[in-house]
Amino acid sequence: MSLVLGMILDAVFGEPRWIWSRLPHPAVLMGRTVGWCDRQFNTGEQRQRNGLLVMVGLGTGALMLGWLITLVPGVWLDVIVIAVLLAQKSLVDHVQAVADALRLSVGDARRSVAMIVGRDTRGMDGPAVARGAIESAAENLSDGVIAPIFWCAVAGLPGLLLYKITNTADSMIGYRTPRHEAFGWAAARFDDLLNLIPARLTALLIWAATKCPAPSPILRDAPLHRSPNAGWPEAAMAHGLGIALSGPRSYDGEIRDYPFVNEEGARDLGPDHIDAAVATLWKTWAISLGLVMLLAFL
Repeated sequence: MSLVLGMILDAVFGEPRWIWSRLPHPAVLMGRTVGWCDRQFNTGEQRQRNGLLVMVGLGTGALMLGWLITLVPGVWLDVIVIAVLLAQKSLVDHVQAVADALRLSVGDARRSVAMIVGRDTRGMDGPAVARGAIESAAENLSDGVIAPIFWCAVAGLPGLLLYKITNTADSMIGYRTPRHEAFGWAAARFDDLLNLIPARLTALLIWAATKCPAPSPILRDAPLHRSPNAGWPEAAMAHGLGIALSGPRSYDGEIRDYPFVNEEGARDLGPDHIDAAVATLWKTWAISLGLVMLLAFL
C-alpha cells in the first residue's frame, strides 16, 4: 500500500520547489556521492576493478539504507521516500513544457528540450525538437517511473534505492569515453541488467495504453535502438502514436546516423504530438497504478 500512496503523492505534487530550494534532493545527494567516488577511485591501472568495487559499495549502502528506513514505525516515511524517488509528475511537466514552448517559437522550444535531452539542440528544427521530447518521454518513463515502481514492488525500499543509485551512477559515469569506459563499465552493465525487465514492461504498458494494433512492430524495431533497453519504450511510443522516432542527430558537433524507429511513421512532428505523448504517459501511469493496487490487495 505504501507504493500505491507514493505513486499518487508523486503524481499530485511532483517536486515542490519550496522544499528542494531549501534542502538537497536525494537524487542530488546520490549524484554527489557518485561524483566523489569518481574523483577518488577513477585512477590508476585498475579502473575497471575500482568501478566494480564502487558499485558493490554503493549498492550495499543503498540496500542497507532502504532496510533502515523500513524499520521506522508507520508507513508515511516509506510513502514520502517513494514519492520523492518517482518522477511521473516531473517528467510530464518537463515534456509538456516543450510543447508549450514550441507553440511560441522554435528558439523557446530548443531551450526547453535542452533540459531533458543530451544531444545538440542549437540546430534543431520544430520536428526535431518534438521528436527529442517524445523520445525523452518514452525513455524516462521507463527509467524514472516504471523501473522504480517495479523494483519497489519486487524488493521494497531497498530495491528502489538500489535501482536509483545504479541509474544515477550510469547517468554520470556509464559512458564510453576515455575517462569512464573502464571505470563506468560496471555501472552501465548493472543498469542494463536492472532495466532489462522494466524496459520491456514499459513497452507492454505503452502498447496497452495506445492504439497500436499488434506488438509485432515493437518487437521488430526495438533492437534497432543503440541501447539494449531504451529501444523498447521508444518503439512502443513510436508505433502507438504512429510517428517515427530516433534517426540521425548530433552529439558534441558530430552527426550520428542512427536508424529511425517506425521508419514509416509521421516525421513532421509538432506540439500536438508531444501532447499525445504526455497523454500516453498518464494512461501508462494509470494502468501501472491499477496493477500495483491489484498486487497490494492480493
